[in-house]
Amino acid sequence: MPKQGYMSLTIPEELNEKISSYVNESSGLILNKTQAVIQAWNFYEKIFLDIKNPEPVKIGNRLIGHKQPVFLIAEIGINHNGDINIAKKLIDLAVNCGWHAVKFQKRNVDVVYSKEDLERARESPFGTTNGDLKRALEFGEREYKEIDEYCKEKGIMWFASPWDVGSVDFLEKFDVPCYKIASATLTNKSLLNKIKETGKPVILSTGMSSMEEIKKALSILGEENLVILHCTSTYPTKLEELNLNVIKTFRKYFNCPIGYSGHETGIMPSVVALALGACVVERHITLDRSMYGSDQAASLEKKGMEYITREAEFLSLYLGDGNKKIFESEKPIIKKLRRVDNL
Repeated sequence: MPKQGYMSLTIPEELNEKISSYVNESSGLILNKTQAVIQAWNFYEKIFLDIKNPEPVKIGNRLIGHKQPVFLIAEIGINHNGDINIAKKLIDLAVNCGWHAVKFQKRNVDVVYSKEDLERARESPFGTTNGDLKRALEFGEREYKEIDEYCKEKGIMWFASPWDVGSVDFLEKFDVPCYKIASATLTNKSLLNKIKETGKPVILSTGMSSMEEIKKALSILGEENLVILHCTSTYPTKLEELNLNVIKTFRKYFNCPIGYSGHETGIMPSVVALALGACVVERHITLDRSMYGSDQAASLEKKGMEYITREAEFLSLYLGDGNKKIFESEKPIIKKLRRVDNL
């Protein structure tokens, strides 16, 4: 029986001998046959796996895909601090900055958190326990009716991340155009099944998740009508933990559009994510990063949002088609600068 974390594998004796020889001749650089196989697989992935170009996913009136305009999601989350008027100002901010959707979070507090967690001491403007804070930040049906009406009035789509099965039923009342699965709930099998049953498009964040966990989630969700977002779930994310090249890895592994959900301070990592092939960018937004709230510091204010809007619009012009060519504008320069002794 294989030890924990391993599976048994039978390989031809000839290949086994080659691997052993490779290890022996590596002068200690390759410690064992397992490391040799892992190195060989990593090389194969890097060289031979092709970047996929999946069919776009339709969310609301927009197509989300790698040959489509970038889709910008303004994550309001809990940055409204339980105030519907702040929520409306954040919706206005997203609209005025040219973003395409706003996103909230919906949870049944007593289902998502344990009694002990809710009773835990935690000072906030809303009380002295964690439960006081969580309940104060949670919008109910009245607030979501206002959000629904306001977004329709402003011409921007909205959706949410449900954190429990009951919250999916709640959001279905508003016929949201898609569901966002938060990184924290990627391993929640019941929730994934419930969301899959709605038949709506799904956006899946992958923070604090292994490739194996992501693949298990996809065994429920499938790759059709799915968008996957690379993500690191620290607020704010350290620069050395952004790992933006995962976007390229995902584009090789998964046959669905790939995007980025960022929690960094600043703007450039999100722009780099676009350059690496992300067709979606999701960022938390705020009226002021100095406001109360655990997510405010990793959020974008108006100026940062406008910058990303502008860069997303011009990105396809920057990148071009990848075919090296002589542009018409260069031909006069050739006549001016090239000499007779050419190749």
